[in-house]
Amino acid sequence: MSSADDLKYFMLIAQPPSHGYLKPGQICHTHKTLYEGRKKRNDTVLPVTFIGETYERDLKADLLRPLSRIAAELLLALEDNAERIMALAGQALVTSLALSKGSQVFVEYKNEWLTGVIQYIGRITPCTRDPIAGVFFGVELQGEHKGKGQNDGSFSSKNYFRCDRNSGIFAPFTRIKPKDSKTPMSPKTSTEILKSGDRVAYFDEKAHHGMVMEIVDDEGIKMVLISTDKDEEGKVGGVKQVPLDYVIKEELLNKDETEKIDISHYPEIGGVVDSAEITVGSLVKVIYNGPVYGIIRWIGYMPDFPEKRAGLELENDCGVSDGTLNGERYFKCAPKCGLFVKLSSCKPDDRFSVSKETTFNGYYDNDGENPCVEEENVPPISSEDVLNRLTGCMKGVQGHCNSCYMDSALFSLFSCSSVLDSLLFKSTKKEDKPIQNTLLKEIVNPLRKHGFVREKSVMKLRQLLQKRSRCSTYTTDEKDPEEFLTLIMQEVLSLDPPLKLWNQSGNNGKVETSYYYQIFMDYNHDLVLPTVQQLLEHSFYSNGLKLAEVPACLILTMPRSGKSFKMFPKIIPSTELDITGLLSHGPQPCVLCGQLASKECAECFRDAVFSHTGFKYFCSTCSTQVHSHQQRQGHKPSTLQLPQGFLSSGSDPRTPPREKLELFAVLCIETSHYVSFVKYGPQATDWIFFDSMADRIGEEEGYNVPKVSPCPEVGQYLHMPLAQLANQIPRDMEGVAKRLFCDGYMYLYQSRSISLYR
Repeated sequence: MSSADDLKYFMLIAQPPSHGYLKPGQICHTHKTLYEGRKKRNDTVLPVTFIGETYERDLKADLLRPLSRIAAELLLALEDNAERIMALAGQALVTSLALSKGSQVFVEYKNEWLTGVIQYIGRITPCTRDPIAGVFFGVELQGEHKGKGQNDGSFSSKNYFRCDRNSGIFAPFTRIKPKDSKTPMSPKTSTEILKSGDRVAYFDEKAHHGMVMEIVDDEGIKMVLISTDKDEEGKVGGVKQVPLDYVIKEELLNKDETEKIDISHYPEIGGVVDSAEITVGSLVKVIYNGPVYGIIRWIGYMPDFPEKRAGLELENDCGVSDGTLNGERYFKCAPKCGLFVKLSSCKPDDRFSVSKETTFNGYYDNDGENPCVEEENVPPISSEDVLNRLTGCMKGVQGHCNSCYMDSALFSLFSCSSVLDSLLFKSTKKEDKPIQNTLLKEIVNPLRKHGFVREKSVMKLRQLLQKRSRCSTYTTDEKDPEEFLTLIMQEVLSLDPPLKLWNQSGNNGKVETSYYYQIFMDYNHDLVLPTVQQLLEHSFYSNGLKLAEVPACLILTMPRSGKSFKMFPKIIPSTELDITGLLSHGPQPCVLCGQLASKECAECFRDAVFSHTGFKYFCSTCSTQVHSHQQRQGHKPSTLQLPQGFLSSGSDPRTPPREKLELFAVLCIETSHYVSFVKYGPQATDWIFFDSMADRIGEEEGYNVPKVSPCPEVGQYLHMPLAQLANQIPRDMEGVAKRLFCDGYMYLYQSRSISLYR
């Protein structure tokens, strides 16, 4: 294992496109010899290991900012990644490098700056496998500030220095300032380096940008008046008053991040474009080593160039900057996604722009006024065609005005499955025929044929449903997916309910029907990391339910706990749902020997000796043995009704067949926004992720950009051993997997034996 001095350290400064769980501000390292070798070869990729991990990841070098070992250790003392990014650009890090044991300092504690002397510099966390750890300053308070601290020089039962009780403080470098400084204020910035006209970044929950207008004193607090790039509502312009502590010059934030670029080599393409047609937020095309596409993030004039220019954020990293040019930041984007060109070189993106002959993903939209209509019926997209036809930007169902619940439900049900296609073709009332036609010809068929549905089609369906349901908010408000599905399946198209339940608690054999099943849990369970299989079985057991028949489609919504949405922080989706034991009538295998069962014991359900899942069925022999145990002698097994053709004695040697449903989609919700995962093929990794509002083009007059992305990592996690999966930390999961496991709301299962197109 390499020593800490043999390693080169870095901070991640931009979001890697292929590692969604990695965040700017994280610290990583690689071996110095490896780093120098790749640097000499001009290799743009480095294998790095992040603090807290043991395996390497290949990342582009331009995503990483080199750090000295001591700088990395000081930054590790900050828990928040965003705070590390800001601290890296400020003066406090440089100042702290000059501090040593015995230095007189100010230390911040409980929003008050106290005087003291440094007695310790080093780590205060237990040793780990990581080569370095966060370095803290141990300060002994002096004079009138004695006794206002937090300890006596000890931390976690270990003594690092000795001082009076409550006169010691351990603090990161951002809360330390040399005592010879003029004012004991936060070292994040200084009025000496800010003046009117400076470009700055300021921070609340995220970074914003603007230009300094004036620095004012507001009741003893230094405030900076900033002309913002965007105001609180996202519009260009506006003035913001920000505390000085939260402001930093952009040249410090982006120091050494971009090289000086000669913009005289940028493309000069003819063609004049009306400035009213191309504005900030417009989606455009330019020729730069071939056609490239992007969004205009800035328009204005540059020194030494009289013609108006545009700053583009490109779709791919084929540009030359991150929105910075010759040390001046004009906008912010990922590294190598920024490009500056003549405004006259920009042409409207003919893929997305709305004009007299607009095309969206290959089909015309009739001036953008009427939805696409496809009369010919189209089967679900085959697994071979999904990646070509369905993935990418402007794919799936376009979101608009709180429609994500409906977008996700429609995409999940109809893109790659036919299990509810009977909705599209069954006979219906004359007054409801327009709803069925809209669903089939303007949503499902275009989705399957082109991989894309305009928001106008979904809005038309919402308008028809609003009129039909007499609900005045159907076109404006967020709804639950089950509310939408019940309305269209039950009230409008009168589909025969796919779910038939038999209640064992004395309903005289009456079968209850439903379109979906809400899982209810009693609190007398020991489930911590449950699977959907376990949740369904516990819910059926608690409510005395069985399935009267195998459902073609089983829609499950997850349990709630009072006002809290989630009863469990993480749920493991069962890729197959074994419903054999949930059937009210049918041959059941013995849980011990596998032969035909003749007895059921409800009281054995919670007995983990047999298994952690499933209702407990036994053959006569096994039932006698199981219930001879003193702990089970009081149980009262019931006799099963065997299907016709099986021996009444229960000694039939045939092994009963198992009935299973397969998971084909999951709807997830986080902060009132619905997204979905869809299983599109036979391979374990054949999963796609859909978000109807993944991005947005323009402001009030703009539109949402839906996106469908492959997410093979989901399948990899789903097929992990349960013990290994239980140890996965959600925030460290690859890609979008965390959302599937932590935000699952509705699970859709189907019977492969019942399919319209098989």
